[in-house]
Amino acid sequence: MSEVFNIYCDESCHLQHDGQKAMVLGAIWCPLDKAREIAVRLREIKQKHGLAPEFEVKWTKVSESKVGFYLDLLDYFFDDDDLHFRALIVPDKTKIDHGGFAGQDHDTWYYKMYFDMLKVLLSPEERYRIYLDIKDTRGAEKIKKLHEVLCNSLYDFSRAIVERVQLVHSHEMEQLQLADMLIGAISYVNRDLHGNAGKLALVKRMQERSGYGLSKTTLYRENKVNLFRWQAQEGER
Repeated sequence: MSEVFNIYCDESCHLQHDGQKAMVLGAIWCPLDKAREIAVRLREIKQKHGLAPEFEVKWTKVSESKVGFYLDLLDYFFDDDDLHFRALIVPDKTKIDHGGFAGQDHDTWYYKMYFDMLKVLLSPEERYRIYLDIKDTRGAEKIKKLHEVLCNSLYDFSRAIVERVQLVHSHEMEQLQLADMLIGAISYVNRDLHGNAGKLALVKRMQERSGYGLSKTTLYRENKVNLFRWQAQEGER
């Protein structure tokens, strides 16, 4: 019988004109039958550090005063064999020439990037439930299109492989909050930022534990921290 996986997706600096050069799309995935156990453990780590179970973990909240808490979360990710992470890094959005491809605008390119980020995770032998953080009022339209693109790529016209693509609020899902933190660390490195000691400590720990600098493409089959650095000249890869 095929196994079911939950995939939790988030993004950083994804808007076309947000003044940020680098963009990161990322996803944490785990087996469905481990999802509740993982969420409980993440809430326990919050309580261990004197935080309410409903405290929402976000990269923007990382500070030197709470660095012990965030390092514990990061170590838990690396210590749990059921948790995996993949990110697609676009180092410079300003180099993207949408006009060079017929019918392409920032939105269609965005779906291509999401597909490139997710395609490595999907196997026709398994089943998937994909959750995306709600970002804007066009979310329902976006996930409908993304579901269609993913299913078509797998010839999954009955949606037996990609069972659902669903919008959720990040405060409702612990794994989505963890994804936000990991994506934030990748984005921090690729935006060449250095001003927050707490964030720098997290970046250093993630580099040490992953064995990667967090700015380059990893091995294709890397299973814990899998990174793909997309370049504009690669075009339709």
